[in-house]
Amino acid sequence: MAKSKKEKAQEAVEETVETVTEETAAEETEAAAEPSELELAEKAAKEANDKYLRLAAEYDNFRKRTAKEKESIYGDAQAKTIEAFLTLYDNLERAVANPSTDENYKKGVELIFNQLCETLAKLKVEILDPKGEGFDPNFHNAVMHEENEDYGENTVSEVFQKGAKLGDRVIRPAMVKVAN
Repeated sequence: MAKSKKEKAQEAVEETVETVTEETAAEETEAAAEPSELELAEKAAKEANDKYLRLAAEYDNFRKRTAKEKESIYGDAQAKTIEAFLTLYDNLERAVANPSTDENYKKGVELIFNQLCETLAKLKVEILDPKGEGFDPNFHNAVMHEENEDYGENTVSEVFQKGAKLGDRVIRPAMVKVAN
């Protein structure tokens, strides 16, 4: 039986489709073995983007760390300066406490002491006078111990040198005697 032109054309199309399918499969296999230029470009772009993101994060961390160090340096310098003036505070406090025959001299020392106290208060320095309070090693330096029934357990009975605090930071712990 003779095949019609239509059947012959359909067979030819099917053979062509099979050939093209085989060729396409072979090309895809080759393409899978070797990455295309597009894939290489995408990979390079992803790597460049990753490097950029890492560099941006590193810069942000550097900026934050530098700002924190800058703030810390200011606090350290302020604390050291105030600590230097605490010796002056101690000496003026002793001078005010000592009796003097010259009233003008005593009044002058008191005025200077009060002015120093006001200046320290403006700088937000708190003088620690812990007599009668409970002993706290974060704020007090115990240099002596005594047994005294007038005070409770671990209570500061005497202050040899007042401490100082700037905000939450202890500049100088108070030197104290602890009872019981």
